[in-house]
Amino acid sequence: MYSRILVATDGSTLSKKAVTSAIQLAASCAAELVAVKVVPRYPQAYFEGSIPLSAQEISRIEKQWTDAAQANLDAVAKAAKAKGVSTKTVTVKSDVVSDALIATAKKQKADLIVMASHGRKGIKRLLLGSETQQVLTHSHIPVLVLR
Repeated sequence: MYSRILVATDGSTLSKKAVTSAIQLAASCAAELVAVKVVPRYPQAYFEGSIPLSAQEISRIEKQWTDAAQANLDAVAKAAKAKGVSTKTVTVKSDVVSDALIATAKKQKADLIVMASHGRKGIKRLLLGSETQQVLTHSHIPVLVLR
């Protein structure tokens, strides 16, 4: 049914549920799993009242975020390996999570995207938007959303 499944992870409880489901699905389809963590870039703009940081400090912060992302992805790979699922891990630097996930799915030739819905409601949903909603509406491959 599926040969390469991309799963988005951010380390949250809902994301971990999506990872577990993606691993089970990949195992049942004998599919490869591509685990993706999108890491933001450190904002370079200086706002009124903010403390400007040196390029070294910004690099240190970005490395810390990348290292944390890799630890998250390593945990996914370990869980997948325990179920006999071949896994590739990818860290992507981007400020737009939905675009990064769609581009990575295309680049990795995934035939399914699995991700969690964070279930924001009311004004938070309107103000913050939904990365999951953006992936659902802009992806050209199937998307499985888990709650």
